[in-house]
Amino acid sequence: MASSSKVESDSEDEALDEEVEHFDDFTLASSWERFISEIEAVCRQWMSDGPKNLLEKGAVLLEFSKNLYKVKFELKYALKSYLMEYYFEKSNTDDGKVSDWNFNLHDLQLCFGVKEFLVIAPQSASGVVLDAPEASKLLSAVAIALSNCSSLLPAFVPVHDPSRKAYIGIQNRGTVFTRRFESDHIGSQVPVKLMHLEGLYELFISKFAYSTLDISVHLFKVHFTMKLTYRTLSFDDDNDVQETDAEMTESEGNPASDIHSKAQWDDDCPWSEWYSAEDPVKGFEVIAIWSEKMVESSSEMAELENASPHDAEKWILFPIFSENLTDGSKGNQIGFASQLHFLVDALDMSFEAQFMEDFVSVESQGPDNLKTSMVIPPPTVIDRMLKELFHEGVQEPNFAKSEHKNSRAIKGAPLESLFAQFCLHSLWVDSCNIRAIAVLWIEFVREVRWCWEESQPLPKMPANGSIDLSTCLINQKLQMLAICIESKRELNEDYQDCIGSTDQASPHKKEDDPFGEDSDSSSIMLTPGENFDGKRDSPSKPDDLHGSGTTVSKFSSEPEHMVLADPKPSDCIRRGSAGVVGSMMLLKSHQRMHTPCTQDAPLMTEDMHEERLRAVEAFGDSFNFSAQLEKEILSTDMSAFKAANPDAIFEDFIRWHSPGDWESDDTQEKRPIKRLAMEDSNNDWPPRGRLSRRMSEHGNLWRKIWNDAPALPASEQKPLLDPNREGEKMATKMEQLYLTMASSLRPLQANRLSSGSEIIDDLRQLCGVLEHVEKLLAVAASLHRKFLQAPRLSEAIFSDYYIFFLPRMGTASVGDNAQMDFDKKQQVRIHERPVVSNMFTPPTANQSWRKVLSMGNNLNGHEPVLREIIFSIRDRVSDHYAAHIPSVYQQEIETYRMYTCGTSNDLRVALSVVSCD
Repeated sequence: MASSSKVESDSEDEALDEEVEHFDDFTLASSWERFISEIEAVCRQWMSDGPKNLLEKGAVLLEFSKNLYKVKFELKYALKSYLMEYYFEKSNTDDGKVSDWNFNLHDLQLCFGVKEFLVIAPQSASGVVLDAPEASKLLSAVAIALSNCSSLLPAFVPVHDPSRKAYIGIQNRGTVFTRRFESDHIGSQVPVKLMHLEGLYELFISKFAYSTLDISVHLFKVHFTMKLTYRTLSFDDDNDVQETDAEMTESEGNPASDIHSKAQWDDDCPWSEWYSAEDPVKGFEVIAIWSEKMVESSSEMAELENASPHDAEKWILFPIFSENLTDGSKGNQIGFASQLHFLVDALDMSFEAQFMEDFVSVESQGPDNLKTSMVIPPPTVIDRMLKELFHEGVQEPNFAKSEHKNSRAIKGAPLESLFAQFCLHSLWVDSCNIRAIAVLWIEFVREVRWCWEESQPLPKMPANGSIDLSTCLINQKLQMLAICIESKRELNEDYQDCIGSTDQASPHKKEDDPFGEDSDSSSIMLTPGENFDGKRDSPSKPDDLHGSGTTVSKFSSEPEHMVLADPKPSDCIRRGSAGVVGSMMLLKSHQRMHTPCTQDAPLMTEDMHEERLRAVEAFGDSFNFSAQLEKEILSTDMSAFKAANPDAIFEDFIRWHSPGDWESDDTQEKRPIKRLAMEDSNNDWPPRGRLSRRMSEHGNLWRKIWNDAPALPASEQKPLLDPNREGEKMATKMEQLYLTMASSLRPLQANRLSSGSEIIDDLRQLCGVLEHVEKLLAVAASLHRKFLQAPRLSEAIFSDYYIFFLPRMGTASVGDNAQMDFDKKQQVRIHERPVVSNMFTPPTANQSWRKVLSMGNNLNGHEPVLREIIFSIRDRVSDHYAAHIPSVYQQEIETYRMYTCGTSNDLRVALSVVSCD
């Protein structure tokens, strides 16, 4: 016993020593008082710091607000943990009031009209105080702490069940007044009386009027303001309802009506040919606001309930967008961008095989990792696509009509061209897998080959003009093939015409033939020859016969005016002339110089130009190189010039073809040819001048070509563009899928494409950017068609959404402060209200969502989805301690305020009352 007593005494001494070692404030006799002191210390620190320092210490901006911040502190009392939060604004004013219908308000600011406030709540799963005595004690502790530090901040404690959003609160209004707050929520079975404005008005009056008064006959000056929110039926649901109504109408005896087919919102959009997109704009909310007014009786409230929303002072429009717009998950939307993702996957997998046939051949199974889900589309699908590509719309398309001004920068194919249409079809052939694309490509090449072999026009491709080098290489090759096919057809037609004219030639001379049987048609140049440009050959005549009006008809062997001429040798016959060159004369004969009809330069695709550039590097002498590359063109021009000017010499050709290489002593010949062609003066002959130094050098290549060139008009020359030769090249080029695809993607390639190349990842990122752009286009199209009569609204809404969406497009950094939900609203002007109102189509009897209307203030038969009202009473009061000068210290304050929010199914009421303590 002694030992135990000693141990006990030692323990007591140690406990006593520990108490002596630290300081105890014996003025705080209980844990309750220490709890109040801790709250007071925290509040004093917050008040001392002020908004600026609190922001530097890490105050958090609330997501829904632009000016409301929050700081917090953890407290403990009676084995429980509490969290106290201080809500404040960066820019504060002295009045402590907030606008009634500011859309950036905190829930407590809206309910009770406060600006800055404290909230203290237990750190538990519910986050509310379920015990009433505990709630009262907790609120009292905060009120005492705030009073000790002379703070006028209101404080709130959440109570009851979290779903009720119930609070109790208190605010010190100085030495005289105290303001108390209370809110609660009815989740079901709302009394019928409280569904109407009249009943809500009487509920507010009952909070301060004597219970014995007949409220219906007494007048009370109550301030009233109201906000009603209407929501359109989801546009997708609205289409379904219209379709159901149409079906019922048809079944009731109107089978002829053609409204059974459901119209899509994007039927008139460019992509509707390929797919129907989800409408990104799901609906709209219209907020109608009645500004504050004075009401004095229940009858006035009844009249207000029957008022039209068009009587409201302000309309606010809020668009409701699809969640898929900001949802980053893959495959949540069908569109070109999603298909491009599959196309890039197909490109990546294409390197697993050597030939396209490996993906579709029965003998070859292709790559080992080819997914079984990549099925080959049925022949009917391929046939339908080929019919759309080759047998529908064979007319030449107008590429400039649908071309964007910056489309050439990507070096693609024009939208309406054959290859662009093939690419679009390949995006939608059986989920755009590699096997399906391979089948379509092989059949596409077969159809192109058939067009060539049968000399049939290549659809959706221009068959004239020059090769468009700003497009991709495959499009260039197809354009080359289309031109070759057209040239081949013209040659075939000329050959058939020649055979036909020979067969139809008459063996007898006409009786009125003035030349008789011995006349030689060749000697007088009456053979109707015609070259590619439609220019007619003309005989070489003396100058006095030039311009005499003698013409040769294509359908007659007789001239319109008979001109007798002496027979001339065959080498002096002028052929292939397009007319005289002004007043220019030949050097060796007194003949006018004639312009020959020449062939067009041969067409070349991009790879052919690159081949010539490589030859530049390998040659050396730039002048001789140029002449060598252009030898064929130069030779045809010289032959045509010789045929049109039988007496011409090399110097004459230089004067016509390259005037810069003729150093003339005649100032007239130094003028432009076009100007000379307009003159008809007789110059001295022969012209005076000499060849340039480079043209007069020994062994000049141009002179050698001149000497070798025969005198042949363009109609008899070998075509510079051999349609058979160039057309046959196309079959080989189109079979090399990987090389041609790599050429078309050249602007995106830093090196050659290969399996696992970084370019594949770059393409996938590009697809992501295109997906964002596609979403924005859908938003713009949807808004445009919904606001055709109010374009300002569509432009303003889209501008706001673009700013909201921009951080998600990869063009700006997305941080923690990025806005998650779109909340921008637009004020509707008076002349725009009918457009917005028309979106609320009157409900039909067959709509399942229709219910008995009970709230009033209907908009085209739609009752508000939310009704918010603020009632208030204001009185002028004065401080009791300054009663001897009341006029100086009197001020108007809200002595009673009630906020109600709800529908016909639920109701929330928040009440604040100022009392004199």
